[in-house]
Amino acid sequence: MSLRNTAAIVGIGESDIGKLPHMTGLGLNAQAARRALDDAGLEPGDIDGLLTAYSMTEPYFMLGTVMSEYLGLRPSYCASLVAGGATPAIMLAHAAAAIASGQAQTVLVVTGENRASGQTRDQAVASLATAVGHPYFEHPYGPSIPGSYAMIARRYMHEYGTTREQLAQVAVTTRRHACLHPNSHMRSPITIADVLAAKPIADPLTLLDCCLISDAAGALIVTRPQLATGCRRAPIWLLGVGEAHTHEHLLCAPSLTEFGVTRSGRSAFAMAGMQPPDIDVAQLYDCFTIVPIIELEELGFVERGAGGAFWQDGCAAIGGRLPVNTHGGMLSHAHAGAAGGMFGLIEAVAQLRGGLGLRQVEGAALALVHNEGGVMSSHCTVILGREPR
Repeated sequence: MSLRNTAAIVGIGESDIGKLPHMTGLGLNAQAARRALDDAGLEPGDIDGLLTAYSMTEPYFMLGTVMSEYLGLRPSYCASLVAGGATPAIMLAHAAAAIASGQAQTVLVVTGENRASGQTRDQAVASLATAVGHPYFEHPYGPSIPGSYAMIARRYMHEYGTTREQLAQVAVTTRRHACLHPNSHMRSPITIADVLAAKPIADPLTLLDCCLISDAAGALIVTRPQLATGCRRAPIWLLGVGEAHTHEHLLCAPSLTEFGVTRSGRSAFAMAGMQPPDIDVAQLYDCFTIVPIIELEELGFVERGAGGAFWQDGCAAIGGRLPVNTHGGMLSHAHAGAAGGMFGLIEAVAQLRGGLGLRQVEGAALALVHNEGGVMSSHCTVILGREPR
């Protein structure tokens, strides 16, 4: 079933972002949800569907119904989904499918957690390693998530000539964008020299090549076309979506340089009836600096091996050929569980609405968002438009 034009995003909301020990994970979600409702001009009673993700800081198995209880909702459609960092984009697709099938009319999609203050550093590292490492063949030997992505980076550099400085440029560019966003976790400029000299994490990655750990949450309000035009803000339309899942554990990955991005992107472009040159702005998952380089290439924006030069030449900067991660991405805006990918969706909506000042991509009418989960395991690509097509 095509989901093109079946649903629109009418509200977006971000919680406060940073290290916020006075707020719980549920509290952050509630704050983001309230702001999204206010943005749409809706009340909690207008919501009949709820989708949320997962939490490593809240002790709840049925997080969806817990969230409904906490927010005072009584939805007829409710679920919590787990696909790692790909979850927000997949939740958007599920919300649209529920609306198209008549299961719900207006769905709140919300996710986030207090990952910076709700866990110690050691707890965060341990929980993430357990979540993605194979319980018999990886986790007992101690690989970390940064270590796994570092292997991908090294192999990619070997095969395609991507340089260390090109990886660093990803961090520098996204930090420059984050400095223009009033809610970003990090807002101090950095240089390539800063990235190269930062604390080593897993060769070739340093601390500034790695995403943040934040307390943060984000929310979307998704509704059917007949209701969308009556909301406070102009609707942003879902035009295309595609998924691809190639493996769960890195030892089972078919390749260290080719992943499911191409398949998910191809499906999204086909549903939207578009090609990569049609896109005005992209929000790409950037848990580590190598990832948006690979995504640019697999999505067809540049040839294989040319992604690093795309960043290095300024093509991904605001004002460049295809601005990428105009909010700062997970490297500089925020990352809190599945909320990292959610902020890419929120930024895409904001860009298509316009009026962002120095952060605005001039004439942005079509946006692509890519979310990725696990270690390049699960992928979901979304295409959004200012108008239905």
